[in-house]
Amino acid sequence: MKVTIEKQKKFIMHLIGRFQESDIAGIAAQMAYFFLLSIFPLMIFTVTLLAYLPFTTDDLFALIKDFAPEETIATIQATVEEVVNTRNSSLLSFGIIATVWSASNGMNAIIKGLNHAYSVEETRPFYMNRGISILLTFGLILTVAAALVLQVFGRQLGLLAYSYFNASEELIALWDWLRWSISPILIFTVFMGLYYFAPSVKVKWRSVVPGAVFATIGWIAASFGFSFYVNNFGNFSATYGSIGGIIIMMIWFYLTAFIILLGGEINAYKNSETPSAT
Repeated sequence: MKVTIEKQKKFIMHLIGRFQESDIAGIAAQMAYFFLLSIFPLMIFTVTLLAYLPFTTDDLFALIKDFAPEETIATIQATVEEVVNTRNSSLLSFGIIATVWSASNGMNAIIKGLNHAYSVEETRPFYMNRGISILLTFGLILTVAAALVLQVFGRQLGLLAYSYFNASEELIALWDWLRWSISPILIFTVFMGLYYFAPSVKVKWRSVVPGAVFATIGWIAASFGFSFYVNNFGNFSATYGSIGGIIIMMIWFYLTAFIILLGGEINAYKNSETPSAT
């Protein structure tokens, strides 16, 4: 018991020391800036793909409305719809290169931030570094698609099972609960992938679990808390006028980046306690 307390104390002191010496707040601000630059290309590309899938833009934004402030969702949705409606239908041809490249800037910022958390320099070639950013971006899009399938078609699948297998009402209720509880699992999967593939250092899967768990719980709690505050108490429009939605979005991105970096610091500490991955 005493050893466990000592290890926890050492871990907390390590995090406090890293927070003071590594400028996590400043790095998070830089990441938030790149998140802002990448969110619109990412959403434009995703919305364009939806034209080839049985989903609507409303389905997409309904998926994230519980995690983001209303003004942020409204700002992103209005901008994305304006751009998509004024562009021609050839976005998925040559324009895809520029769109995906811009969207991957957010992942590239995460790579730099996690390298900072591990106190390592980027040693991978530029093409590999950018390739990982793009692959992680596509991985995020696929995760969103999976969440959309569960959200839009989950109820229909449950009713089909009810009629075909004569399932009980209790089983249908359980299915609905599982369908909506899958979102935290998908978020956890995203963080696991980020913490494993992004940093320029070899890590073991088990060493990224603590940070992924922290980031999942922390990001959901921070997003819900910030959304509740903004939607019920914060009046940013009165202070910032028409750019209030952008200010709210930047704060939300900053909180996201801050939590990702703290998760990275946790993983870096855990990784230093385990043998190097082979």
